Amino acid sequence: MIDTWVYLLIGLFLPLFPLSMGFNFVLGRSRSVLLRILLLLFWPQIGLILLQTVNSPVPGWMVPLALFTATLYALRALALREVGQWSGFLATSAWALLWVVLRGDLPVLQLHLFALGFSTPLALLALLGAGLERRFGAAYTGLYGGLAESIPRFSTILVLVVLAIIATPLFPTFFIMLVTVVQAVTLMPLVAVSVALVWLLWSWAGARLLQGLIVGPAGVNKVIDLNRFITGAYALALTLLVASGVYSIGVLL
Repeated sequence: MIDTWVYLLIGLFLPLFPLSMGFNFVLGRSRSVLLRILLLLFWPQIGLILLQTVNSPVPGWMVPLALFTATLYALRALALREVGQWSGFLATSAWALLWVVLRGDLPVLQLHLFALGFSTPLALLALLGAGLERRFGAAYTGLYGGLAESIPRFSTILVLVVLAIIATPLFPTFFIMLVTVVQAVTLMPLVAVSVALVWLLWSWAGARLLQGLIVGPAGVNKVIDLNRFITGAYALALTLLVASGVYSIGVLL
């Protein structure tokens, strides 16, 4: 009985609907970009730490609920226009899929790395979203467009970060999703199909987000692009992500 209550608490940090609303409420009320980054990086880690206090295996009913949560938030991300809320919904969808791999026999350290792999590009997007707010007053798709023309360096980094979030090769998220699909097959083929559907919805949501920001004519107001130093810092972070993804090929697969 105690383990059941602990699992429900874990469902707050490894989001399960309707407990998933807790994270998005906290993230939505956070005005500090530093706080948003900390939430994105450490929220699922708390759930994985709590998981080590439970002695019983993950209940089977949690996997269907996790798949429902992941699919629901991936679908909701398709209609979102605010970058911060979009990142929160993608985080919720991604972290919910961790319940699938929790049913396997992966080491605890690897689970923490999976959560970090999902969270790191989302933290980078939080920084970029703050940059949009400074430049335009808000980070909404469709409010302004043509960023590829007006701020090309920023746009390039934004595209790469979104590609990392939606699990594009060779980023770590891609290999994490491959492992998740493999784990899902061992449970039930329908579970693997559901995970693949969530992955597809991420790609669609990412394309819609970029279309609303990157494509189109540039606005009349001039905005300052990223300087070379900051661009280099983002490029280094993305390079490290790719390097970790390539390194993880042998480890994860």
